[in-house]
Amino acid sequence: MSPYTTEQPSRAEVDALPGLTVVEFGANWCGICKAAQPVIEEALRDAQHLRHLKVEDASGRPLGRSFKVKLWPTLVFMRDGLEVGRVVRPDSAAAIRREMEQAAAKP
Repeated sequence: MSPYTTEQPSRAEVDALPGLTVVEFGANWCGICKAAQPVIEEALRDAQHLRHLKVEDASGRPLGRSFKVKLWPTLVFMRDGLEVGRVVRPDSAAAIRREMEQAAAKP
C-alpha cells in the first residue's frame, strides 16, 4: 500500500495527462482512507492501462480544491484531461471497477 504523496502536480499538469488517469485524494492519517485501501487496490490491481496518482489532500491544497474534493478518499477518473467519473468513499471494488469501465468507454 503506497502512501499519499505530498508532492502534487499542478492542475494544468493533470489536465495534460493523456489516456486514462485516476487521481486518488486522501490523507495518510485518515482512518477511512486506510480502510478503503484494500478495496481500491483490488479494483485497480489489473488496470495497467490506468495511471494512478495518490495525492495527499488537506485544507488549502490547490489540486484537491480545484476538483472540489470534500470527502476522502475521492477517486477522480479522467480521460485525456477531462473528468469522466468519480467515486467518493468507495465501499466495494465493484463500484470502482464500474466507474473505471465507464471512463474507459467514454469517447
